[in-house]
Amino acid sequence: MGAAAIEKTKEKKDIFVSELNQPIKGVSLWKDAWRRLKKNKMAMFGLVVVIVYAILSITAPILPIYSYKYQVIEHQYLPPSLNKTAGELLVDREETLLLAMANKMGRSELNDQERGQLSRLKEQVATETREIDGKTVKVHERRYILGTDSLGRDLLARIIYGGQVSIAIGVIGTITSVFIGIVIGALAGYLGGRVDYIITRVIDVMYGLPYMMLVIILMALFGRNILNLFFALAIVSWLTVARVVRGQLISLKNSEFVEAARSIGASTPRIVFRHLVPNTLGVIVVFSTLRIPTFIMLESFLSFLGLGVQAPFASWGSLVSEGVEGMNLYPWRLFFPAIAMVAFLFAMNFLGDGLRDALDPQSKNKL
Repeated sequence: MGAAAIEKTKEKKDIFVSELNQPIKGVSLWKDAWRRLKKNKMAMFGLVVVIVYAILSITAPILPIYSYKYQVIEHQYLPPSLNKTAGELLVDREETLLLAMANKMGRSELNDQERGQLSRLKEQVATETREIDGKTVKVHERRYILGTDSLGRDLLARIIYGGQVSIAIGVIGTITSVFIGIVIGALAGYLGGRVDYIITRVIDVMYGLPYMMLVIILMALFGRNILNLFFALAIVSWLTVARVVRGQLISLKNSEFVEAARSIGASTPRIVFRHLVPNTLGVIVVFSTLRIPTFIMLESFLSFLGLGVQAPFASWGSLVSEGVEGMNLYPWRLFFPAIAMVAFLFAMNFLGDGLRDALDPQSKNKL
């Protein structure tokens, strides 16, 4: 029986044998964290929402939606509708306008000229065709579930493609800033001495500078496009990551496993990036999930200033900025992009809080 148990331990590295020859399955930090995370309902809800957003963003080009940049000027400011086509909404809007004008003139019904005008519009929307992406279609048979914007573009398509841009800004900006912060923080924490002093003073000086002012200056210098926006946000966002990694490495660099690595002749890069940095991944993962919403909010702020994503591309921030201009007359232009952005930001924060509790076995929020 004992020999069989020993053979099992050879076959499965995570199976151990107790004093009574009973197999005991070991649980890694990440498996334990996943078990704890699954018990947090809000974190799992956030994870599901984030996955849905990611799938929509990735599959946007093959989804059955209209082009996010194709303009139909006649369809501008159409309200959301599930059962009416764009043509029907146009006719309803024209009829409402004609009736309002008739009421101002003291009439309760349309005259013959106005009825003729309405009839011509109905005939136009029923027969007019346009060529879109090489196909001839009846453009007025479109259905806009979330309405249209000031140029007659489908708001649903622009929200989905805007999510693609906003999430990309959050993810790429976070990955870039975290990578820079890990490298600089790890060097400062492990090497110490003069290197640590210089890096720390640089971080302190950069912390003293107005963050958004630096981003605005960089955008003004290098131009307003998506790549420069990624660069500007990431280049000044690594400071907190560097401080966190530096503190973690200072507390770990004199540990027994580091001394053991030194004793067998491991090089400094190997000790730092193969032994020390992996021990800080829990903190880094949590920090990254909380930084993604921050980057999205920063891009939204820049869009209000006109320094964000430029047309024909859109982001949630630029859509909200456009929606604010006419929110009294066309509230759907502000409401739907704002709901899409807020839902994602809340989901990311729920997920980040859940990961923080799951990756900290000593957390007071027991799961």
